[in-house]
Amino acid sequence: MTPQQRINLLRLLKPRHVAVIGGRDAEVCATECARIGFTGPFWPVNPKRPEIGGHRCYASIDDLPEAPDAVFLAIPREPAIEALQKLAAMGAGGVVCYTAGFGETGTDGADMEARLLEAAGDLALVGPNCYGLINYIDKVALWPFAHGGECPGYGAAIITQSGMLSSDFTMSQRSVPFAYMVSAGNQSAIRIEDFIDVLCDRDEVRVFGLHIEAIKDAVQFESVARKALKLGKPIVALKTGTSQLGSALTVSHTGSLAGTEALYDALFDRLGIIKVASPAQLLETVKLFSVAGVPKGNRIAALTCSGGGATMLADHAERVGLDFPAPVERVGEALRSLLPLTATVSNPLDYTTPIWGIPEKTQPVFSTFFDGSHDAAIILQDYPASGLDESKIYYRADTKSFIQAAKARGITAAVCSTLSENLDAETRAFLVGEGVAPMQGIHECLNAFASGAWYSRRRVEILNQTTHPLHPPCIRTSHVIDEAAGKEILDTAGIPTPTRCIVDGANASLAAVELGFPLALKMVSAGLPHKTEAGAVSLGLATADAVAEAVEKMRRDVGFFKKEALTDRFLLEKMAPKPVAELMIGIRRDPEFGFAMTLATGGMLVELLEDATTVLLPASREDISKALARLKISKLIDGYRGKSGADREAILDGLERLSALALDGRKKIEELEINPLFLLADGIIAVDVLMQIAD
Repeated sequence: MTPQQRINLLRLLKPRHVAVIGGRDAEVCATECARIGFTGPFWPVNPKRPEIGGHRCYASIDDLPEAPDAVFLAIPREPAIEALQKLAAMGAGGVVCYTAGFGETGTDGADMEARLLEAAGDLALVGPNCYGLINYIDKVALWPFAHGGECPGYGAAIITQSGMLSSDFTMSQRSVPFAYMVSAGNQSAIRIEDFIDVLCDRDEVRVFGLHIEAIKDAVQFESVARKALKLGKPIVALKTGTSQLGSALTVSHTGSLAGTEALYDALFDRLGIIKVASPAQLLETVKLFSVAGVPKGNRIAALTCSGGGATMLADHAERVGLDFPAPVERVGEALRSLLPLTATVSNPLDYTTPIWGIPEKTQPVFSTFFDGSHDAAIILQDYPASGLDESKIYYRADTKSFIQAAKARGITAAVCSTLSENLDAETRAFLVGEGVAPMQGIHECLNAFASGAWYSRRRVEILNQTTHPLHPPCIRTSHVIDEAAGKEILDTAGIPTPTRCIVDGANASLAAVELGFPLALKMVSAGLPHKTEAGAVSLGLATADAVAEAVEKMRRDVGFFKKEALTDRFLLEKMAPKPVAELMIGIRRDPEFGFAMTLATGGMLVELLEDATTVLLPASREDISKALARLKISKLIDGYRGKSGADREAILDGLERLSALALDGRKKIEELEINPLFLLADGIIAVDVLMQIAD
């Protein structure tokens, strides 16, 4: 986004005047602007109609009174490109390009999109292939369908790549406060990260909800995500296109590459972005943060009027890492004096039906229960359906007692229904007005609280450490170098490798005696990246004769497997001592994210256990350590069942050196894999390495 595009995006978001260009879709946009309450000048452009939405039509863009701040464009591809040229020339602000048929359709469409982008110049171009945007704060709807949504003057900025999903969000019956709704489409000019950058500066935006199919610029996205993090505005992301089929559909939908799930997970963890698995979870999470705020920790006080409800809360809370601390003895004694005999003092607390709906009894219980040690409070309530309102007064009485007690303690509070539909619209509106989140569904509610606790903790960690930004990705051709050359590079980086020498076949036995047994023998060839399957490695050789026999056998096996890879260069290595554990380390340059490091259980178990985690580089030592701790073999590293552990500090030293090696542009490393890295009680040894160098 250029500086002028930023200025124009601000004009588009809060326009003084709006122009719509097209027919039926432009007419709908006129209706939606009227529905939301836009009162500024509205200029339809259509040479075949006298009026649209009660506004006089202009025959052409040239006839407009002045350059419009905002334009909704809904005409075919070629005329759309011509229209953008005219709008850019006259100094318009921004354009929502509803027109489709560009990059999402293949090569021809990509060429058309390039022309579209060139024609737009410094216009703030949203799309193409998008629904547009709704500004609930300033009452503007550049939108091609009927829209819903509520705004109490603040809320979430929702940014999606799917138009229909964004429309579905506006129609949701969840009382989510919306500040902005954006459908970004193909992101040819204005991208998700640009909207975050601009909307971060709006006080009314409390949280971001993203639906991501692909990020166009990971470096810029990281920059704006850190801006949001510093401002305390959480980002909640729903990433789609992670499956093989989903990735293919993403390309056909927005012309974007979806990227791998592991890399996006690494990016989200790096930036404190909350990942959710469903649209409902996204909405419930941004609702909690918008209305009640972000929980500062995971210590929750929960109230129910049902033993079954208490059990359901406790079960799922344990799965997602929430803590329901039992009342301390002093509080327990006070509660026992206030509760009916049938009640059991616990957390979650079933305060039982004998005092249900009686404020003079529930208020002291709730106030006593919230003893100051909790980060948040939840009460489980399923309100009666419409037409069964005679008991609603009792539900509301307990709700008010709960709100009063939570506010007195200054903690994040939510009323949660067991079933999503069991909080009526009037009750939801009342709760939002009180700053208490109306959460719909036990799992969604507890997941949102767990996400908030994680965000609060992760935000402090990220802001208190120094992490250099991602390197801009690039695509370069590369070639594999042989293992001997790869280990020489590791030696220069301070990564321990086995004692070794390179010999020809005729001198292998003599060199083996000088080196000392037991030994490993490997054929040195760039054409043998995976030696085991080619028969190019032999381990545990204990005599000179065994070495000679291994040389002859290796020649035969490799010649049969891949004759052109056959060489007369052999690597003789001292066998490394038995490790505590084996680690696989892979570092590669990704075309979207730059360098990424994958850590996994190594050796033969790497594919069997699928125990792996990924961090984007550069990464802090703390983040590398946390990634290592996520692996199952971390227990072996620490020492398992009385066995000695590995040298964790030496492992972290090695991983930091490998990271620096990859990021050192002078080394021209495109990819390296060490498998296994032996983890010893007193250090590490890189036993095997595969390395690719840029051409």
